[in-house]
Amino acid sequence: MGPMEIVLIAFLVLLLFGGKKIPELMKGLGRGVREFNDAKNSVSNEIKKGMNESSEDSKES
Repeated sequence: MGPMEIVLIAFLVLLLFGGKKIPELMKGLGRGVREFNDAKNSVSNEIKKGMNESSEDSKES
């Protein structure tokens, strides 16, 4: 994707949503990305915690 395509997409977004709606859209997008990353980190931590617990159980046996 070249710079001309990015400019064209940005222009179309500006035309469709207007200048006042774009900050709201970006704020919503940022919230969505943040929630996704939080959920991803939570799942990753749960997996690590489960792996640590299973390795401790095998050491005790």
